[in-house]
Amino acid sequence: MSAKTDTEAAEVAKSSGVTPEVIKERLVDQLGATHVEIEDLSGGCGQMFEATIVSPQFAKKMTLARHRLVNGALKQEIAAIHAWTPKCFTPEEWEKKNGTSS
Repeated sequence: MSAKTDTEAAEVAKSSGVTPEVIKERLVDQLGATHVEIEDLSGGCGQMFEATIVSPQFAKKMTLARHRLVNGALKQEIAAIHAWTPKCFTPEEWEKKNGTSS
């Protein structure tokens, strides 16, 4: 078995339909996310993602409930990938974490 080239890896990602752009669009549409950063940790094959998601819908929810919201919004996408790691913040938590609160 040979290693895939970057071009081949990009084609695999496209064929699964799971791209950082698709994930971001779904999170903005489904969760009203105000900030989304998606990092493809799989080297471009679209099988392992880490995400930072900021949404007001996370308010008053514990980590597990936040992850359930995200996983529900991305049910089809998550089924098509190997690994998914969301990091969920409310807008207030995100501002505090980044030192941008007034």
